[in-house]
Amino acid sequence: MGTAGFVHEALVHRDDDAYVAATVDFLREGVREGETAVALLGPRGTELLADALDGTGVRVVDTTDLGRNPARLIPTLRDLLETARGPLRCVGNPARATHDPAAAAEIALHEALLNLAFDDAIDFRLRCTVDADALPEAEHTHTTVLDGGTSRPGAAYDPEHGYAVFARPLPEVATPPDFDDVHFTLDDLPELRDLVTVRSSAFGLSRDRALDLTLATNEIVTNSIVHGGDRGTLRTWHDEHTFTCEVTDSGHITNPLVGRVSPIPAVQGGRGVWLANRLCDLVSIRSAPGTGTVVRLQVDR
Repeated sequence: MGTAGFVHEALVHRDDDAYVAATVDFLREGVREGETAVALLGPRGTELLADALDGTGVRVVDTTDLGRNPARLIPTLRDLLETARGPLRCVGNPARATHDPAAAAEIALHEALLNLAFDDAIDFRLRCTVDADALPEAEHTHTTVLDGGTSRPGAAYDPEHGYAVFARPLPEVATPPDFDDVHFTLDDLPELRDLVTVRSSAFGLSRDRALDLTLATNEIVTNSIVHGGDRGTLRTWHDEHTFTCEVTDSGHITNPLVGRVSPIPAVQGGRGVWLANRLCDLVSIRSAPGTGTVVRLQVDR
């Protein structure tokens, strides 16, 4: 029996055995009810659940690569919902470890944006794994919290919480003293492309990955010129593992789902961020009136 709309549940992960039991029972129940049951699992989820789900009729989707950039997950869920036979129930397990502040911030944004992305969905029940230390944030983003065998409504649930998260500043980063800081206008695009290609190649990215980052940066810089006041700033830096390009401008993005909805061929706009999400290992966007827009593109070596 399906749900009336979108039900977004948080399963608090305090104990592996309890997590496995609750998840397997939830998905098997869906199969018995004739629903489409799907487990989206990263490395840890696969380690815990793959054997237990074998032969149950549950579809397993490996998000090891997909989930590196959480912005790719909503389009995947949309595809599952559109192709489901009857009601859909899913278990979600983010692929990136939450000890990385940048990744943790994007997982939190993803969870908040799910409610906006599926506010008109029919018969869709999504159960997300939540670490205990992330529970305060989960109270804002999940209709239901399952913790220690009990079920209760999210204490601070707000279906529009995604707007607030999208307006937050990105986590602070320690940039090296020799980072690039370039102000640009339309005439500077060729030089910016060369800069990104040269710097990221010197960092150690392969030619293909350096060109991916260059293309993604070009798309975001072009968006800044068109929508962000004709000018902006590009910063590039790297740490031991990751090369980052950050584009800032004075514009305001009003749709926090930008880049998470498939571009419509007949409609202009939206393709640049969509493409960047497919080319980069992590894309972070925050925008608020009065403070402007920041887009960070990261590619790992």
